[in-house]
Amino acid sequence: MNEPLEPNRHPCFDEAAKGAFGRAHLPVAPLCNIKCNYCDRRYDCVNESRPGVSSAVLQPHQAQAYMERALQAEPRLSVAGIAGPGDPLANAEATLETILRIKRARPELLLCLATNGLALPAHAATLIKAGLSHLTLTVNAVDPAIGQNIYAWVRDGKVVYRGLAGAELLLARQEEGLALLKDSGVKVKINTIVIPGVNDGHVERVARWAAARGAHLMNLMPLFPNQGTAFGHIPEPPRPLMERLRAVCEIHLPQMRHCTRCRADAVGLLGQDQSPRLAGCLSQCAKLAPPADAARPFVAVASREGVLVNLHLGQAERFQIWGPTADGFELLDTRQAPPAGGGEARWRQVAELLADCRAVLCSGVGQTPRTVLAESGLAAVEMQGFILEGLKRLYAGEDLSALRLRRSGGGCAGGGKGRGGGDGLGCM
Repeated sequence: MNEPLEPNRHPCFDEAAKGAFGRAHLPVAPLCNIKCNYCDRRYDCVNESRPGVSSAVLQPHQAQAYMERALQAEPRLSVAGIAGPGDPLANAEATLETILRIKRARPELLLCLATNGLALPAHAATLIKAGLSHLTLTVNAVDPAIGQNIYAWVRDGKVVYRGLAGAELLLARQEEGLALLKDSGVKVKINTIVIPGVNDGHVERVARWAAARGAHLMNLMPLFPNQGTAFGHIPEPPRPLMERLRAVCEIHLPQMRHCTRCRADAVGLLGQDQSPRLAGCLSQCAKLAPPADAARPFVAVASREGVLVNLHLGQAERFQIWGPTADGFELLDTRQAPPAGGGEARWRQVAELLADCRAVLCSGVGQTPRTVLAESGLAAVEMQGFILEGLKRLYAGEDLSALRLRRSGGGCAGGGKGRGGGDGLGCM
């Protein structure tokens, strides 16, 4: 068995902390990249407390504002977490920007996310560098022959895998992600949804597998039956069965027994969810435009001809600098980009070059430049189309996702149903 966790301020990782410290889930991740057979995404209900349910979906700047208001309402919050309502790493841009914003504004907070792990290898190094302290990984099977009965499909980029191929890919990514996190200082909890007749005889093997790969804690979660899903006819496993399974798995990993199967916008102490009380605040924050920044009044644009946003950030040899006027926007300046090459050093030069810009509009951007620019307070915003349309939406605080090239989405990572997708990942 792995060494027990040291006492900490994360109430889901340390039961002794649950009465003194709380968590706030920031719902910035509506998309998902897998479809579980126990998930129903058709509706949201403010009265339900379970994974995947959220009263609103926030943009990163809105999540930062909400976190501040939540701390005012409940000063005992010690964790800022992202648990959906989809999968955080299927929404990696918003997730990373939110983490970096919270880290800058509230360095004392623990940073946590919950994921199915499909995209974890691609983002593990960035998350570690950004200061992630805790991660929950949902692993429902470590035998693809069992996993194929749990996942309807797995989407990697534009390719959809079904059956055994999907289960094999997901398991390989989960294993790779754990290897990258091992010895990083990030505490890892394994969530496993117990599905009678499907994987209830397999969970000890999951515990053994996870322990061998450096996980610190395990949370066995009973299936939440959702009518209309493939597993809607399966009853919730009874408490005696859950306790027997936890006792068996505890041979390999410490067991979390105080999970409240919380919402993607849960806030407060475990067992004292304040999300209904703060639902109005969450909705208000979801309407907030980006704050005015006198030091960053402009927006940079990567464009070939000055009409359309149509260059990848790495292709831009120069940046157009746009600013607002009384009746619209105008081109103010053109700045030569640093020479190609140089890795992170080049992007730090770009950040300095665009220090008076709040964002740079481009048709695409890699993870490294996005991270380096975000650390300096500069958002890299992907879109394609007319510059003026992008500027209008950006300055109004509107979502630009409709102007982006279509990417992967849909599906869900776990047992819940909610607007934008349920993730079934349980307590952070």
